[in-house]
Formats: sequence, C-alpha cells, structure tokens
Amino acid sequence: MDAEAQESFRQFVANRSSALLKTAVLLSGGDRHAAEDLLQNALIKAAGRWHQIDEPEAYVRQILYRQQVGRWRLKWPRRELSVAEPPETAPGADLSAAAELRVVMRGALARLTARQRTVLVLRYFEDLPEADVARLLGCSVGTVRSTTHRSLARLRRLAPELAALGQGREPQPPSRDFSPVEVHR
Repeated sequence: MDAEAQESFRQFVANRSSALLKTAVLLSGGDRHAAEDLLQNALIKAAGRWHQIDEPEAYVRQILYRQQVGRWRLKWPRRELSVAEPPETAPGADLSAAAELRVVMRGALARLTARQRTVLVLRYFEDLPEADVARLLGCSVGTVRSTTHRSLARLRRLAPELAALGQGREPQPPSRDFSPVEVHR
C-alpha cells in the first residue's frame, strides 16, 4: 500500500470505526470483544484490497455481515456477555427508561440465534430492504421475510417485558446504541 492509500485508510478507520463497531456489537449479540475481533478482521481484509475499493464503508460492512454469517453457520458456541461501561447518558436528562430498554433489548437479542439476530440487525438497525438482506446473506427474499417474522415473534416471547416498558410512558426517541428493533404487541 502506498503512502497516499495508507493515509486514506487511516482516515477511514479514524472516522468510521465507531459506527462500524456499533454494528459489529449488534451482530455479535452485545459481546464487545467478539465485535472488536469482527471489526478488526474486516478492516484487515479491507486494508489488503484498499486500492481496489470504491465505497469503503459499504465494503467493510459487507465483510462484517459475511463474517457473521460464517460464524452462525459454523454454530460457534455463545459467549458470556460482559459489559465494562454503563450506557451513555445525556447531561441533565433522565434516561433510565431508555437505559432499561437497551439492557432488556440487549438481553433479548442475545437470546436469539445468531441468524435471527443478524437478520434483525440488517433489517432494522441498518435499515436495509429485504432484497439487500437476502443478497448479503445468500438466501431468498422469502427466507428473509419468514426469518424476520419468526425472529420478532421469538423476541416477543423471550422478552415480554419489552411490551411492559412502553405502557404508560411517552415514546422514547429511537436509540441506535442497542435498540435496533421496536417490538409492539
């Protein structure tokens, strides 16, 4: 890699790594260490082909998705979730309901299979159309639809407390931290 490409890659990593890490955390079910590994592997792969890449962020995101698909196809064992940092808070705001929702959502997502979680992250966090999700995962649009439907149903069964969190409270603005899916009953 020449000096210009190296500097371009460094700038990309500095500017976009936090957003890419958020996606990786969601894809890995909240396991920050697995997410960091996922992102690091994706960036290594991208660095090797940097001079050929037209849209770097799209390329790295696709690597993230494909690596995650490879992980759930291999049926890797689940890892324990450990959180070292409390949720972010805005100065002067009472975000206890939003924090509670993120914690419940993270736990509920972690109880889904990797395939279900990946489909939900791509559909609702990344806001990709079904056709794009199908292309990324190498399956049909019908499979994406049925997996989405079943995943949301399972999420509702696994975390009925999500419905209780929204009752009697004003709707919270959507947070892209760890609440990629709005679950309604």
